Amino acid sequence: MTGLASKAQLRASFFRWALFVVPAVMLLAFLAAQLSMDGPNSAWYNGLDKPAFNPPSYLFGIVWPILYFLMGIALALVCAAWGARGRTMAIVVFVVQFLVNLTWSPIYFNFQQIDVALGVILVLDVLVIATIILFWKVRRLAALLLLPYLAWILFATALNYEFLRLNPGASGEGSEPAVQRIEL
Repeated sequence: MTGLASKAQLRASFFRWALFVVPAVMLLAFLAAQLSMDGPNSAWYNGLDKPAFNPPSYLFGIVWPILYFLMGIALALVCAAWGARGRTMAIVVFVVQFLVNLTWSPIYFNFQQIDVALGVILVLDVLVIATIILFWKVRRLAALLLLPYLAWILFATALNYEFLRLNPGASGEGSEPAVQRIEL
């Protein structure tokens, strides 16, 4: 018996990984979104000056699930590439960039730290590029599936920058808990 897997075995491995990884990515993204309170529906966000190229809020709810699905498929392709050189590093960098991705919304919407969120998304940009490079070495299709994600976060980076530029004093507004004083 040889050490090489048949095409059917490789397909089965990919489907097993996809059945686990895609729902996990989608679930973690959903849970992180739930931590973002009202997100773009918050009074704080609605009070900000918006860049001219700011898309309608509903578009984010359409685009992100598609991107998370593609990310899950890409990760499953790499996970199924048993024995590929660089597979483990590609998975580790993917996980790190994914965790950084999940931190952006709470920092931006909950803590209202536009400046810190810009730093986070700049780090995310670099990590996604690194992930694409590492995925390319393992499975080219996996890297290609991440290109729409890269395009979207680069757009989000420009948006974040413009929000900071248009609202220089808005970072940290409301980050302190409201205190009501009652004198007797």
